[in-house]
Amino acid sequence: MAERKRQLVRSELAEAAVKLLADQGFEETTVDQIVAAVGMSRRTFSRYFDSKEDVIVHMLAEAGVRLCAELNARPTDEPPAVALRRALSVFTSMSVGNPAKMLRVSRLILDTPALLARFLERQSQWQAEMTGILALRAGLDPDVDLRPAVAAGVALTAFQAALRRWVDSDGSESLDEVVDQALALVGPVIELGVHAG
Repeated sequence: MAERKRQLVRSELAEAAVKLLADQGFEETTVDQIVAAVGMSRRTFSRYFDSKEDVIVHMLAEAGVRLCAELNARPTDEPPAVALRRALSVFTSMSVGNPAKMLRVSRLILDTPALLARFLERQSQWQAEMTGILALRAGLDPDVDLRPAVAAGVALTAFQAALRRWVDSDGSESLDEVVDQALALVGPVIELGVHAG
């Protein structure tokens, strides 16, 4: 019960932070404004987050955990490109469930240098974990064979390009469709990247 309450408070703070950061800009928004928007104290905020940047980083971390869990759960006989696309649906489903929020968060991350740097840092961590999962699925040693790392990196780069396109279209295009297009372009590389022989 206590963990559920923690999660609710964290979500409420994150929701307020994203709205303010998106409306006012990252630099212009203060922690005091965020806590005022939800009627909490600064001390309460600091129990959940170290900074306004951490709000976004926390959201990314949660999404990354779900992405890797989804990839790990895919059937082992599923082609790598299909498994990677299904795993990336963790992100695209967020745009279906709450497109306005996903658009605000994505634009904020891509257009704020400090947040983009943290996003890329997280993406690097996801790539390392995805590399291990892909290597295991293909029976490859990731310390010897570059193919799993290349496949994971290419898939994440394609996703980021699709996300940028979706944000630039102001959400008028379907994120799912743009991700499908991007992954179709790199599909052969992903397939070749993890099949032994």
